[in-house]
Amino acid sequence: MKSNLLICFVVVLAVCYGKPADDMYTSKYDNVNLDEILNSDRLLANYMNCLLDKGKCTPEAAELKKNIPDALENGCVKCNEKQKNAGEKALRFLIENKRHYFDELEKKYDPEGKYRARYEKDIEAKGIKL
Repeated sequence: MKSNLLICFVVVLAVCYGKPADDMYTSKYDNVNLDEILNSDRLLANYMNCLLDKGKCTPEAAELKKNIPDALENGCVKCNEKQKNAGEKALRFLIENKRHYFDELEKKYDPEGKYRARYEKDIEAKGIKL
């Protein structure tokens, strides 16, 4: 469960959006091309600006932004496996390649460091150095 912080930040890129009736995040956006977003400075900046209240949000980015607090608080228990995998991929990418974005997200969504403390060992066990 704790390793699900990895998801929360793609919970950073178009993965965990909305809630269908079964109380899971909708899979409506599961087929978003995450690699395209992560490898495009323009697309990534648009998502980050939405998540950080610095710009307009697309519908999918707005849903993502809405669900980040819940995903962090609850270990992304409403995420499916595809969403969890995408979350880990996005988190790893941000930490290794766009650290400033990760730091800004952490400052906004975890200002007291409680989620970092909760998930740090599990993240590092996956080979991601915070």
